[in-house]
Order: sequence, then structure tokens, then C-alpha cells
Amino acid sequence: MINILCTSKPGDGLLCYSYEHCHYLNSIDIASQLCVVTHPKFQPQDYENAITEKYGSVDVPLTFDDRNFYTTALNDITLIMGRSMLTLPYLDKHRYSDEQLSVLHRLLSRKLISVYSENHPKDYDLALDYFKPETIKDLCDYDVYPNGIGEQYEKMINFSCYKYHFDNIKFDYLFLGTNEIYYEEIMKHIDKYPSHGILTYDEKWINKEYNNIIVPVKNFLGCFKTYVYTKSYFDPAPRLIQECKWLGKDVIYLRDKNIKDGGPVYMNRPVPTEQMYSDNINILVKTIHTLWPQRHIL
Repeated sequence: MINILCTSKPGDGLLCYSYEHCHYLNSIDIASQLCVVTHPKFQPQDYENAITEKYGSVDVPLTFDDRNFYTTALNDITLIMGRSMLTLPYLDKHRYSDEQLSVLHRLLSRKLISVYSENHPKDYDLALDYFKPETIKDLCDYDVYPNGIGEQYEKMINFSCYKYHFDNIKFDYLFLGTNEIYYEEIMKHIDKYPSHGILTYDEKWINKEYNNIIVPVKNFLGCFKTYVYTKSYFDPAPRLIQECKWLGKDVIYLRDKNIKDGGPVYMNRPVPTEQMYSDNINILVKTIHTLWPQRHIL
């Protein structure tokens, strides 16, 4: 079994990348399940709602820490789509229940495939010492992380999973304000865009005077004309840029062009085709094969 661990919030891109990887691996007969250890502020239904809104249904084995009992066999592999999926639970361990911590230890003490990121470089080593994975295989997008480690691997969107989206425009300009830092940056620009929506969570730091749209949003990709990209710090794999390119929507790149991260990389990358997605994920499949040498994987 491949256990794809997600510890993010339900509106985060890492949940989507995790879901899409689970969907594809099962389609090529590599048994996989999406293992969500819920963020302390959210419930399982929040994740199910987010997945259903984007993909139409929950079409993968999905298990939650407080609903199903995780079993891990000796040969199981845990996949995390970013190092933060391991580091943040370590940093926030005081906010998790004993059951959740037990789940995390079971999943992260086996063979681990980790997609490289640099969110918490020092804390990552501390988290490794805490969870003590048996073996680690690294994958890395060197266009985003030129000093990273592991096999070259891109986070691509599997658009074949998406449900049909139709335009029902509610406002002209979309902003992404899913954490306090993103939101503060938006406040510097928002008054220039009176017809706007800010995708966010119902948190105390949002400004109620503006049009906040709370995750999950029905027909989200169809409710705006243009995405205004304002993230002011490192952004490894911005999904919304690629989603807009896929749908033919405009993107206003309203940030410092000297920032070298996934922003300019994903602005310049083509929208992945099914063949591109298959070729890329085959790198992951080969990595799985190195950890399951007794099993033949095409």
C-alpha cells in the first residue's frame, strides 16, 4: 500500500496534489490511499467537501485519523507531497490528539518518499529525528529548488480528475488569501480592484469589509475572470496559475519579479497533458519500485 499522507488545510494545494497522485496510482494498479490527519481547526467533512467540489466525488480510498483505523504493513510506503507534511505535525504536535500522533508515527516510521521543499529547513531534520522514518527517497523540482536533493520531479496537476467547470462570473478579480501573510499583502492592492473576491478561511484576521469567499467555494474556477497573483514570499507550486492557463483565464503577476520560486516557473510551464503527467509520475513509480524490489511495476 502507498499511504499518501496529507496534514494540510482542506483548501491547500497539497491536498489536491495528494488526491490526484492517489487517483493515478490506483488507476495503474498500485494500491494507494489518501490518509488525512486533519488540521486542528478542521473536520473530515471539510476535506470531503473540498475534494467533492473540485473533482465531483471522492473517487479514491480516503481515510481520516478519527474515523478509520490505519494499518501499516512492513512494506508500506508513505508519500508526502512536500516536507511540510512531516515538519508541521512535528511543530504542532501539542495540538494533535494522542490518536493522531499515533497515526503519524505509524505512517512516518516506514519507508518514506518525500517531495523536496524548503519551508522549514532546520525543523525538518528535527522532525526526521522525531518520527524516525526507516528509509527516505527524495524527489525534487530543480527548476524551483536548484540546491535540492533527489530525482527530478515536477508537481503537475492531473486535470483528467477535474469535474466540469462552467463560467458563472460573480466578480472580475480573484485574490488568494488563505493565510494571514497572503491576506496582508492583498490589502496593499485590493482597493484598485473593486470587483473582487478573496479566497480565504473564516479567520479573525480577515477584513469583513471586503468580499471574502470562504473555502470551499462552489464552482470556484468559474466564478472569476482574472487571477491576481500577489504572494510575497516563496511559493513552490502555484496551482491557480496553471488552472487559469488551462481554462484560458488571465493572470496578473502582481509581485516582485525578482522572487525566484515556483511563480515564474509555473507561469512559463505549459499546461500538462495526460501524457506529460504520465511521463512525470513514472519517475515516482520507479522510485516505488526501488522500495518494493520484489514487486514488478510496469
